[in-house]
Amino acid sequence: MQKLIINGGTKLKGEVQISGSKNAVLPIAVAAAILGDSLSVLHNVPNLTDVKTLSAVLEGLGASITRKNESLYIEPINRMEYEAPYELVRQMRASIYVLGPLVAKLGKAKVSFPGGCAIGPRPVDLHIRGLEQLGADVDVKKGYIFAQADRLVGADMDLTGQHGPSVGATANVMMAATLADGTTVIRGAAREPHISDLAKFLTAMGADIEGIGTSVLTIRGVKQLHGTEHTVVSDDIEAGTFMVAGAITNGNVFVRGISQQQIPAISEKLTEAGVHLEWNDKGVWVTVPDQLKAIDVTTVPFPGFPTDMQAQIMGLMTLASGSSTITENVHTDRFIHAAELNRMGADIRLEGRKAIVNGVSYLSGAPVMASDLRAGAVLVVAGMAAVGETVVSRIYHIDRGYEAIETKLNNLGANIVRVKDND
Repeated sequence: MQKLIINGGTKLKGEVQISGSKNAVLPIAVAAAILGDSLSVLHNVPNLTDVKTLSAVLEGLGASITRKNESLYIEPINRMEYEAPYELVRQMRASIYVLGPLVAKLGKAKVSFPGGCAIGPRPVDLHIRGLEQLGADVDVKKGYIFAQADRLVGADMDLTGQHGPSVGATANVMMAATLADGTTVIRGAAREPHISDLAKFLTAMGADIEGIGTSVLTIRGVKQLHGTEHTVVSDDIEAGTFMVAGAITNGNVFVRGISQQQIPAISEKLTEAGVHLEWNDKGVWVTVPDQLKAIDVTTVPFPGFPTDMQAQIMGLMTLASGSSTITENVHTDRFIHAAELNRMGADIRLEGRKAIVNGVSYLSGAPVMASDLRAGAVLVVAGMAAVGETVVSRIYHIDRGYEAIETKLNNLGANIVRVKDND
């Protein structure tokens, strides 16, 4: 394993290019590999471990995937494989995306329960319910999901879960519905930018989808989908993370490749906290003219504040003036990073789904451990603002969602070294 050694205290300055969205490229690659009948080319694909793992899953199903620089060339499955390999699926939750497309294309699927970040239970009941409403027979036993259908049939359904729209279920059912007989209406559909990007990709493949970007998607099934060429949308969460990195170090950073429309709630909350954002058609300049101010944040589905930015905004609030309350309404057990931030001198108290963050005058470097992808990101961000040396271990979590994070930050003036962890 590897770790990051961070010497803090440097103001970040310069420009950073945001990579393609991990959360968009994963379901898009699934659609290209399973639903398409010919070659698809995806551009602006980040070089992440999650992308590599999913590529291996799809190759195990019979697809052929070649990477050239920032592009993936995907030849769809050429044999009747319907079981996603357990040893790969267990590594990432996004592997569940193959379930619906496999049933739609091959008539059956066998997928083990997926793995991923340890941020509490994220049940697949909405995925299963959606496929059942399309006419699939779904059985769960011995850690596997078995699904089959001679032919999927369009249906009118609501995919709103306990904590709002389900991003994963929306993607899975939408992909399956593109090849179903008749019309499918998904109410309570997720509206995140990467879901809209998936819908645009499917449309370019020949799918008939209305309501892209809204909470009601109408999908009229077609007989087949063809390959296409597509540039993946930029990563809104990476952009938000680098905006926080610029702000917490009191830097002057231009975040290139993101639009305000992609991150409305992130922009609003950073502005409320005293971060100055100057937008143009290429991206946004991030500066902090005065002392950061405490704010209250509640995570909700898009266009609200994203749960994937909850850790980063908490890190920023550790150095804000006053007391902040951060409420996590999407995932349980997503405050593990609070204890690690407290090791660095933060003052954070947990009360159920709420974190009370009392701003401190400074953070101190310390050995800390990444428990999941976004928790790892905030520890890196906090480490750059801290006095002294911070050592972040278990950074394989970070590599799942951030491409060359230390290289990008070092180009802005950070002092971060990646070394082998001998522990």
